[in-house]
Amino acid sequence: MSLGDHLEELRARLILAITGLVVGTIICLFFGSQIIKFIERPYTRETQKHRQSKAEVIAKDSKTANASTYLLDALSANLLKALETDPNAPDIDPRAVRFVHEIYIETVARLANDPNYVKLAANTYSPGSDPRLGALGPADPFIAYMKITLIAGVIISSPWVFYQLWMFVAAGLYEHERRYVRIAVPFSTVLFVTGALFFLLCIAPFCLKFFLKFGDLIGVAAYWTFDKYISFVTMLMLVFGLGFQTPIAVFVLNRTGLVSIESFRKSRKYMIVAIVAIAAIATPSPDVISQIAL
Repeated sequence: MSLGDHLEELRARLILAITGLVVGTIICLFFGSQIIKFIERPYTRETQKHRQSKAEVIAKDSKTANASTYLLDALSANLLKALETDPNAPDIDPRAVRFVHEIYIETVARLANDPNYVKLAANTYSPGSDPRLGALGPADPFIAYMKITLIAGVIISSPWVFYQLWMFVAAGLYEHERRYVRIAVPFSTVLFVTGALFFLLCIAPFCLKFFLKFGDLIGVAAYWTFDKYISFVTMLMLVFGLGFQTPIAVFVLNRTGLVSIESFRKSRKYMIVAIVAIAAIATPSPDVISQIAL
């Protein structure tokens, strides 16, 4: 093929790939709510676990006093002081006040060891008692929704997109080399989807847990927005999906004779450094978990 023929082939393949992507995105628009629930699953689980652990600390730590404990202690002390100093105070036996206060203290101590109370406290713990993600701007939910449907459209249309990509590559190869490209097409799709799901189901929970724990360490509450969370998750789903294409790229480069196994062996240490650097740049977050995993 001449250069003009290659450009024409590229134009045709791009049009076909974009058309498939548009169709996939339109299909995902009708299932956006279900997709959002699926993507939010790691956040919901890790947030509930985090709130559960916080509630257990609050309930079991005798030195920690919440607002209601502090209020009732102050009320009891002020009542005793009023009964002792105010001549117009009602005729109440101070021993009865002390008795009620002791019952209250005993009740709080029992609740601290009551698993049912711990579960209830986990559902009412504040800040962040509402597990739903928030939005700062009026258009943020809509923008995030469109972003989700676009990424989902990329995933479901990936067989068609990868087919067009590899067919463009095959146009510049000899006939005996094209059969390796035909082998690569289905594996590219499977690896891309596997990479995206691998991050969402396996790596994302570890990243979220790390961020929640680190926030507690420096005393910062986690108020994550819907747009920021979706951007974080969808970007890394794409990155991991593309990262999982590495075996196919190595296979095609070797089988087509562009790079030999010996060349791979000689450049292994340089490639490891390059992979670490690319992973650091490709992951939008600075945490080492997603970088090492990628």
